[in-house]
Amino acid sequence: MRLVTVKLPEKLIDDVDQLVKAGIYHSRSDAIRAAVRDLLRRELWQPGQS
Repeated sequence: MRLVTVKLPEKLIDDVDQLVKAGIYHSRSDAIRAAVRDLLRRELWQPGQS
């Protein structure tokens, strides 16, 4: 994997940390990867979209 540095507002980081603390994701990286996959699935990978 490649490293990508992203600046996020403190509130978003706190919310991601809550997901990690709840055991939904193992780490911040896991949560952010899932969010990016969801974005790409919705915006880029949907068949029939231009």
